[in-house]
Amino acid sequence: MKRKEETDEKLKTPWPTKKAMEQIYNLNLWGSDISDFYSGMGSHHPEIVNPYIDSITSFLTSFVNPLVVCDLGCGDFNVGQHLVKHTKAYVAVDIVEKLIQHNEEKFKEENLEFHCLDLALDDLPSADCALLRQVLQHLSNNEVRSILNKLTDFKYVIITEHLPEGEFVPNKDIISGQGTRLKKQSGLNVLKPPFSLKAKEERQLLSVLSQDFKGVIVTTLYKMF
Repeated sequence: MKRKEETDEKLKTPWPTKKAMEQIYNLNLWGSDISDFYSGMGSHHPEIVNPYIDSITSFLTSFVNPLVVCDLGCGDFNVGQHLVKHTKAYVAVDIVEKLIQHNEEKFKEENLEFHCLDLALDDLPSADCALLRQVLQHLSNNEVRSILNKLTDFKYVIITEHLPEGEFVPNKDIISGQGTRLKKQSGLNVLKPPFSLKAKEERQLLSVLSQDFKGVIVTTLYKMF
């Protein structure tokens, strides 16, 4: 019981994730001379971004009736901006308030809205499909578990993760922040313990082996019900 209470208590505080993510943008830790709000090469490198946009666009346009999409961890919206037109409504969420304010000023579409939320702590907006692109890889197992528990409300969940090449031990725990599990030669597999996400269907949409990034960036579609 004590361990569960300690876990619950950790999830009641915005530290370290909110503070860590705010620091990334305040200090420009992901590095760019272009903008103070820059979500890193993973959101800008054409080798990574273009295949992802093509893959998600293909998925979204396969429906007769456009989906409502919730972009969980939208970052600087360099990627999401290309997907909005293929949706009925697009709800973009991030934990950094100044980043959300910047996005609201820069990106304006009738079917687009932005929200500042902590994915692990706050209720998530309703939608048909949730996108999490290289978000969970920065979070501790406790926070990942909290977020995954909420994803059962979405019919479709599309998760993109940066993984080591070849075999690896999944889901080694980390402290939430700038880094990922790659430093531990690990990566997230949400179907494996301690998460064991229950999905009706699983299908890999995309796998990108980048020349400029160690490992492989994998995008997987989960149909939840």
